[in-house]
Amino acid sequence: MVLLAPGLAAAGDPLAAIVADIDRGRFFEADTAITRALAARSVEASEAEALRFQRERMRRIRLDFTLDAATVRERIRAQVPDLREDEFQRWDAAGLIERLDIDGEPRYFSRSVSNLFRASPEAAARRAPPVKPFAQGPYETLHRHHRDVLQIAKATATDSVLPRRVRITHRITVKPDAVPAGETVRAWIPYPRAIAGQQEAIALIGSQPARPQVAPERALQRTAYLEQPAIAGQPTTFSLTYEVTVHARRVAIDPDRVVPAEITPDLAPFVAERAPHVVFSDDLRRFSAEIVGEERNPYRVAQKLFAAVDRIPWGGAREYSTITNISDYALRAGHADCGQQTLLLIALLRMNGIPARWQSGWAYSEDVEGHDTMHDWGALYLAPYGWVPMDVTTGQLASDDPGLRWFYLGGLDAYRVAFNDDYAREFIPAKQHVRSETVDLQRGEVEWKGGNLYFDQWDYQFEWTVLPRDGRG
Repeated sequence: MVLLAPGLAAAGDPLAAIVADIDRGRFFEADTAITRALAARSVEASEAEALRFQRERMRRIRLDFTLDAATVRERIRAQVPDLREDEFQRWDAAGLIERLDIDGEPRYFSRSVSNLFRASPEAAARRAPPVKPFAQGPYETLHRHHRDVLQIAKATATDSVLPRRVRITHRITVKPDAVPAGETVRAWIPYPRAIAGQQEAIALIGSQPARPQVAPERALQRTAYLEQPAIAGQPTTFSLTYEVTVHARRVAIDPDRVVPAEITPDLAPFVAERAPHVVFSDDLRRFSAEIVGEERNPYRVAQKLFAAVDRIPWGGAREYSTITNISDYALRAGHADCGQQTLLLIALLRMNGIPARWQSGWAYSEDVEGHDTMHDWGALYLAPYGWVPMDVTTGQLASDDPGLRWFYLGGLDAYRVAFNDDYAREFIPAKQHVRSETVDLQRGEVEWKGGNLYFDQWDYQFEWTVLPRDGRG
């Protein structure tokens, strides 16, 4: 039974060659090889599933790379009316306009134009006024909330402060007739785990349909499972409402007290490679050596790596299931989103003997009406402090106060709910078909006995309300 994306094969295996062909855009050759391999009498069920996923991966890549060159030029000219052809060709050749030549035809990522202006200062400077500023979250710049967290944490000598009680409703709506009438539609909606000092007092309020199967706390990607039959011509809707108390976090770290952690059996997985997305490649080792230099203090090493990854421009992301090695992609692409940056930082920290792990969920804000977004971050282990939070995408804040500047290396704001304490882990109950999101879990997952339902077959909504201090809505 395959729950995630089937794993990649070793070099020299036919599957590895197929994966490499797809990454190079050689879809015809890959599809031919898949057909040939599936026809072999010796193919095992797990190998067949892995091969079929590579065919599905090509379909998903095509859904991401929807633009041709003429459309990309037109969209760039909407902001750079006097765009010169030599400029376009230079940006294209430099990889600043994300492209994959599929069977010889140039295809561009659907968000390649907006990413170009984020990744290239030259391109951004060519935009004609009025120039709309790039959107960013309210806590990506210095905010009174950061100062409040530091002040209260210091005054109370605690690293967990400013709790907020939040009511959340998460909906999934499957499009009419995506599943044949009468067939059972199965849905997994993300559900938070209790994390001491971070999010606590989780209470299920209601669901549609009733009686969801909530995964146990040990599920590192926790869900509530629901099912109901499809009705002809009607959408199939699932919803889950719950409350949770979320705290801000701030650990006051004295760099001179930090020592290399003793790697116990519990910590060993968090300094290890975990293919395919955390691999200590030669390129990653060279990058790490350039950044770290002779520094050996774990906290200061972490600061250097955090700053280096923070310098990568944010960019809208391809679907993670289409990317062979996400940390390597973040190193090379010239832009990265939160999960890509986090996996790159995790790989770099682990390579340097600093335990690091994943966390993700959804972020929101009381200060900006309607603001919420999927978000990924993580944690690192620093002796003698233990596990402390990190959010490299929110990154360094513009302040001369080190406590504020490095707020997100040892702290978190109080406006995020975590669903995942790891990536690419099994659901309870298990999914029967390969997931739409093989790494993260923020939107949810849907399937029926005939197969997985990909993101183009359903929609999702995330609604939240910070409750008054008395806990009433």
